[in-house]
Amino acid sequence: MYRFAKGLARVLFYGFKKVEVKNRHLVKGKEGYVIACTHDGWLEIIALGVTLPKSIHYMAKKELFENRVIGYFLKRLNAFPVNRDNPGPSSLKTPIKLLKSGEVVGIFPHGTRTAEDISLKRGAVTIANLAKAPIVPAYYDGPNTLKELYFSRKKTTVIFGEPFYIKTSNKEEIAEYTDYLNEQFKQLKKVLEK
Repeated sequence: MYRFAKGLARVLFYGFKKVEVKNRHLVKGKEGYVIACTHDGWLEIIALGVTLPKSIHYMAKKELFENRVIGYFLKRLNAFPVNRDNPGPSSLKTPIKLLKSGEVVGIFPHGTRTAEDISLKRGAVTIANLAKAPIVPAYYDGPNTLKELYFSRKKTTVIFGEPFYIKTSNKEEIAEYTDYLNEQFKQLKKVLEK
């Protein structure tokens, strides 16, 4: 199902606009990593799936899985549920296991889709730290709706930043790494604006 959806997504994007990918070499390799991306709309989910060489396992809010049909479809697309309001140790088991087996876990640290500059959630940093896996920051710039994708001249670009590891058990340092990730998003945005 994932492979079929990825092929469909390629047609969706490449049939209408070329996706420019910058620093693709930073996401090649056999080890698992957390791909942490900005989240302004929903098309970045598809854009990442199209541009990354490996399949992505997305964390998604558990409410999306309450509908049986949607839940079944999401699971077939490698998504897994997480309780965002009350995340417990069980929320960490699945992504850590995936990362340790060399898979890619997709997380949107901003949480809810937003164009506003809000503080990041710590999940990406916490999970990467516990799994001893790197975080690859990613910035998506492009259409946020199908209407924009089809009818606007807005270019679609995905840029990847340098992977980095988190090595700490200190909550304050986790917060500092989260701020660092946010700073990486801002730097990637500046690169695209040049």
